[in-house]
Amino acid sequence: MSELLQELAAHIELKRADDVVSTKVEFDELTVTVTPAGILRFIEFLRDDPTCKFSTLIDITAVDWPERQARFEVVWHFLSMWRNQRIRVKASVREDEMCPSIVDAFPVANWYEREIFDMFGVMFSGHPDLRRLLTDYGFRGHPLRKDFPTTGYVELRYDEVLKRVVYEPVKLTQEYRQFDFLSPWEGAHYVLPGDEKQG
Repeated sequence: MSELLQELAAHIELKRADDVVSTKVEFDELTVTVTPAGILRFIEFLRDDPTCKFSTLIDITAVDWPERQARFEVVWHFLSMWRNQRIRVKASVREDEMCPSIVDAFPVANWYEREIFDMFGVMFSGHPDLRRLLTDYGFRGHPLRKDFPTTGYVELRYDEVLKRVVYEPVKLTQEYRQFDFLSPWEGAHYVLPGDEKQG
C-alpha cells in the first residue's frame, strides 16, 4: 500500500508543483501540504485527474497552533472509491488570512466550512453563506481556539422569576482558575520528570 501511495504522491507533486509544499506517507496514509491560495484548483485536480479520482469529501476540520505565525491548519480528507485510497490535504492559514472555499467543487463542504468558521474563526472566501452553525448568533469568540476559556464568557440558565432564558457573565473565584498540573499518578513512590511541585 505504501508503494502505491508513494507513486500517487510523486504524481501529485509532478502535476501540481506550484501548489504542493510537501508530501508524506506515514502509517499507510498520504498527507499533502499545499498553499492555501491554490486550494480550490488543487482539489479540483484531485477530483478530476484520472490517476486520483478523489470524488468523495469525507471531512474538513482545523487545528489551532497559537504559537505559529500561520496559526490555523485547515485539513481536508478525501476518498477515491475508484482507487480505494484516502488522502489528507493540509494548508496553513494565518489568523488575518482567508482560506478559499471549496463549495463550488464539493457542495457538501458548505456546512463543514461554516463549522470551522464558528469553532475556530477561519474565514472562507467565496463561501455562499458563511455564518455560525453550532453556536448562537450573539456568541462571542470561537470555542475550539486554544486561548478560549474552558468556562466560556457567559452562562446560560432558565430564570424562574422572569420565565425565560437569561445570559449572565461567568463568575468564578480565582482559586478555581488555578490548576495543579501534576500527573494523575500523584502519590506514587516515584516522580516523573515535570511533575515536581513548585515550593
